[in-house]
Amino acid sequence: MACYTPDPFEAELSEGSSNTNTSAEMGKIFSVNGGKQTCNPSASQDTVNYPASMLWLNFSGTLNVNAPDSGFTLKKVIQHDRLTVSDTANNVKWYLMRDTSAGECQFQDPEWSTHPNFIVALRGYDVDGSKSCENLDYGIFAVRMSDKKKFWFFKKGIPEEATPHLWVNPDAKPEKDGDPSTLKGFFGTDSVMLTYVDENQNIQVVDYVNGSKGKPKTFKLKKPSNRKNWKIDSPLISPFDSWFVVYNMYENSTTWEAYIQFVNEDSEPFKIERTKDMMSEPAQPHWLYSDNYPDYKFTEENENAEIIGKPLFVVWSEFPAGSQMLNKNDLTKSSVQDGSIGRTVMRSVYTFPRNCDDCVGWNGGNVEIAPVPMTGGMTPDGKFLATGTNPAYLLKLP
Repeated sequence: MACYTPDPFEAELSEGSSNTNTSAEMGKIFSVNGGKQTCNPSASQDTVNYPASMLWLNFSGTLNVNAPDSGFTLKKVIQHDRLTVSDTANNVKWYLMRDTSAGECQFQDPEWSTHPNFIVALRGYDVDGSKSCENLDYGIFAVRMSDKKKFWFFKKGIPEEATPHLWVNPDAKPEKDGDPSTLKGFFGTDSVMLTYVDENQNIQVVDYVNGSKGKPKTFKLKKPSNRKNWKIDSPLISPFDSWFVVYNMYENSTTWEAYIQFVNEDSEPFKIERTKDMMSEPAQPHWLYSDNYPDYKFTEENENAEIIGKPLFVVWSEFPAGSQMLNKNDLTKSSVQDGSIGRTVMRSVYTFPRNCDDCVGWNGGNVEIAPVPMTGGMTPDGKFLATGTNPAYLLKLP
């Protein structure tokens, strides 16, 4: 879940462990930001320019990373004043500072898009123009990592808990002389889709893929009928095809469920059922699409046709009963690397683009990929998992 409060979580860190990189049977664990609290962990989706890295949001005080230049300050840091991408060596590989001259107060809810060159986030500003930044409203923007230019979907009227996500055609390449104020000029394509959570806890879809004359098709998704009063967290669009979203719904910090849903206003949510081998309902589900895994085949009974499916997975975390949906442990300690504080699981999924009872299904069972909970997703090469809160880590899988 995103970090909306400056109050830090208390972690049980062993002496000297905050800057320790530890090898274990589960792989090699790397501390991010030296034990300092980090929010909104998002595993890198660019394994070429930003391998072994994660996107995250800082709190106030000091940062324990290796700054790339003088513009990235380490002391007297203001809460949520920058977006940061750092690697396993704790080196900052990319960052974006808030633009105070434009009245930007803070960032919120950053997430790597399905395209390696784009990140989506919220920007907060004080509606009264006060530099104290107390009465905030938010907008949604995309930032192009190659040149740090921004494209605004909304400049205001967005709630703080919107947790936006962005799908961009994987073949998109912005032209050097393209107008960055236009959708195609900025992204290099009109095939773009945005999701976010509105003030009424509905998933809103801004769909340029199926829009017309440059205007998006906008609609909201149905909620599960028995979960009208639950909140929604992080609706993530499926990579490669943009057909589905996966998301959490939660009643409180210890009660949640996960759903997959076809991106259509008439679609019904598909609950990811808890199986006997699971510790809890799925927490913080992410998609994984990787060419490193083979395509799969299945026969659709109604059509009597063989379908070639792309290697799509859902990756989620599980926690012991009564636990919150976040990490507060020192993952370098061998005593917690046994599944006692949770685990990370992946499962192969097939999706078929239509409104139906059988348009989502599983290929095989749950596969544990780490005996610790990693809530920030996996890099597309399948090599690294990310997690945040206090402390934050990257895990290199064996």
